Amino acid sequence: MHLVYPAVLSALLFCTGLYGVLARRNAILVLMAVELMLNSVNLNLVAFDVWLRDTLHAGQALTLFTIAVAAAEIGIGLAIVLLVYRNRGTADIDRLRDLREDAPEPADSTDGRTPEKTAEAAA
Repeated sequence: MHLVYPAVLSALLFCTGLYGVLARRNAILVLMAVELMLNSVNLNLVAFDVWLRDTLHAGQALTLFTIAVAAAEIGIGLAIVLLVYRNRGTADIDRLRDLREDAPEPADSTDGRTPEKTAEAAA
């Protein structure tokens, strides 16, 4: 088996996934692009495993591990995206730059001092 064909296909899949991660605005499509990149890595692992005729089949074993990690990643990623969509009403990545909640403003003291000034006065 020639190594060039799966290597070129893997490179094309990886570049397509990379373009999807960099150019997409929808979080679901970004997760799909990441999956495409992981599958291109899996294709490369299996192709090199077959080409090197590894007796331990380490490439195939690592591919199974990568598939398990990818399944966990997509499950957690979809849960986060659905939670953000439920709370914010959009899955647009550009609108989700700030994921932290706004902290409540500190209560004003009666004398108008800030906590820093109060600590300085106590010292």
